[in-house]
Amino acid sequence: QVLLAESGGGLVQAGGSLRLSCTASGQTSSLYAMAWYRQAPGRNREFVALASWRDPTTYSADSMKGRFAASRNAPSNTLFLQMNDLKVEDTAVYYCGAATTPSAPVYVEKGVNYWGRGTQVTVSA
Repeated sequence: QVLLAESGGGLVQAGGSLRLSCTASGQTSSLYAMAWYRQAPGRNREFVALASWRDPTTYSADSMKGRFAASRNAPSNTLFLQMNDLKVEDTAVYYCGAATTPSAPVYVEKGVNYWGRGTQVTVSA
């Protein structure tokens, strides 16, 4: 089992930046990839960015490239999300997800085996 703990959310003004962190514990040797998702009120959860735990690959959703980027610190089993030029529409609960098998890509929900509880990001105008 892998446990995930997100941190770094909060209230920020539009145009500002935030850096989220997600630390994995438990059976971290089984990590295959980790990802960030978000869910805004009344909307489905959507993929934001990912980092592979098997190679240096990182990837952001097309709509977020240039503003959001994932990175990782493998020795500490921590995934980061750097968010720049935040917009009011980025307000959402941000979730960390971990994949321990390559059965499905981690940029789709069925590829995520474990979820964190989420951290709220609120962007004010």
